[in-house]
Amino acid sequence: MQGLYDLMLMLDPAAPEERRTEIVDGVQSTIESEGQLIGAHDWGTRRMSFEIDHKGEAGYHLLQFEGGTELLDRLDRTLRIADGVLRFRIVGLKAGSPPPPAPRAEAPRTREQPAESQRAPRA
Repeated sequence: MQGLYDLMLMLDPAAPEERRTEIVDGVQSTIESEGQLIGAHDWGTRRMSFEIDHKGEAGYHLLQFEGGTELLDRLDRTLRIADGVLRFRIVGLKAGSPPPPAPRAEAPRTREQPAESQRAPRA
């Protein structure tokens, strides 16, 4: 049975550009050979909410596709061992789900002030 899925890839920005392109192209060809690729969105390099392997940023790619459980298993196996993939998540969607939103602009980075500088001087 074919289902509708989103695949979010978080790629290591330190990996060579050729390797990152190879990963995305490989995933797309796997999807096209065993299912149907509906959309591919490159969200660029963005700051992550927490570090993974001491890295604070990742290259985000969203792929939407239809496929069966064999395709999901193959993608899972392939992406778990692929060098350059920090994280990935496959999420099942219901029919009629809205399209993905455009990526939001990142908030400017602010530097936090040390707690000592915010305290009032003692009298």
